[in-house]
Amino acid sequence: MRIGFALPNIGPVATPEAVIAVAERAEQLGYDSLWTIERLLYPVKLQRPYPVTADGSLPEVYKHALDPLEALTFAAARTRKIALGTSVLDIPYYNPVMLARRLTTLDFLSKGRVRVGLGLGWNKDEVDATGADFKQRGAMADEFLQVLKAIWTTNPVKFHGKFYQVPESYIGPKPVQKPHPPIYMGAFVPRALKRLAKYADGWNPVGIPVDGMAQMFESIKQLAKEAGRDPSRIELIIRAHPEIADKPLGKERSLFSGTLDQIKEDIARCRSIGAHEIHFDPTFMGGGQALDRWLVVMEQIRKLV
Repeated sequence: MRIGFALPNIGPVATPEAVIAVAERAEQLGYDSLWTIERLLYPVKLQRPYPVTADGSLPEVYKHALDPLEALTFAAARTRKIALGTSVLDIPYYNPVMLARRLTTLDFLSKGRVRVGLGLGWNKDEVDATGADFKQRGAMADEFLQVLKAIWTTNPVKFHGKFYQVPESYIGPKPVQKPHPPIYMGAFVPRALKRLAKYADGWNPVGIPVDGMAQMFESIKQLAKEAGRDPSRIELIIRAHPEIADKPLGKERSLFSGTLDQIKEDIARCRSIGAHEIHFDPTFMGGGQALDRWLVVMEQIRKLV
């Protein structure tokens, strides 16, 4: 099982010095991957509540956000082997032709290290700000993924759909990874899971108990089989938000919270259900916005895996 860590692109910790320090130290420690988050803006009045916090408010750290791909590109220039992933880019915010070029450029310049995490996004304020259609974002995502793959795998490229048009054109270079960089999707509802099973290479869940992940992952593999794909090629890439405590927490603790021994138990449980990778993000944990704390947690987690 691979192990990854977050690159600090959210909150006050997201500075040029921190991005460099974390990227270089992660590679030195033997981490397999670095990951960034997508956050476009911080609405003063949310149209829809944030699904993670109890009161539906956004964390203050979201007021400072570096672009996920530019942050990875900056890190790529200071590293040589570590993979570079997004968890996740929100599809409605992008044009697929432009995003394909940006991801291809990063894969080309980093010599094949890109991991493409994609999702639909929940924040209607962000969707509205990009001019996208919130209600159509699911249907558009199906075509979006087809356009990405067409650009990455064919030359000349041609695509004519309901939402996207690509005139027959040569688009190059192509990604270093063949047939294309792996696509992981954050998906939770039935339609999104079907989309994942048909087009993606892996599932990128967050905040789901281990038993729930196991059941959903089996469903995804069955959906992949029904779509004519090899279910064994679908990967489980878990995003973890650790909360390290000095004393053991009770049975009601959330996943990846508690003492280091308890978190180690959670890691073992994820491995037992077939997880291919876990990447840890301390952005929201106590002290997580201090670079020194970030580096200490990175050392601690590495020893557990």
